[in-house]
Amino acid sequence: QVQLVESGGGLVQAGGSLRLSCAASGSIFRIYTMGWYRRAPGKQRELVAYISGGGSTNYADSMKGRFTISRDNAENTVYLQMNSLNPEDTAVYYCNADIAAITDRLRPRNYWGQGTQVTVSS
Repeated sequence: QVQLVESGGGLVQAGGSLRLSCAASGSIFRIYTMGWYRRAPGKQRELVAYISGGGSTNYADSMKGRFTISRDNAENTVYLQMNSLNPEDTAVYYCNADIAAITDRLRPRNYWGQGTQVTVSS
């Protein structure tokens, strides 16, 4: 069984920073792409950023230059460093990853974390 657990959310003032973490655990054979999504109140879930197994990154336009995604493959963890936060960044942030379990090495599945709340006050 594979699961993703996020941490690092909280309340921060505009202009501040937060660092989110997401650790994958369980019977993991290999982790492929890992990413972050968010859902703001009253809006649909949107991509924030993702990082491939080889380290290539991609960001949503509104996050470029402010957010940085990284991963520690030895720790099965992905991070999201968020700087220059503004109230529009208030949302629940979700970790997402494509993971092949030990019991099914040839068929990676997509997993979601439970989400972590980020609130930016003005």
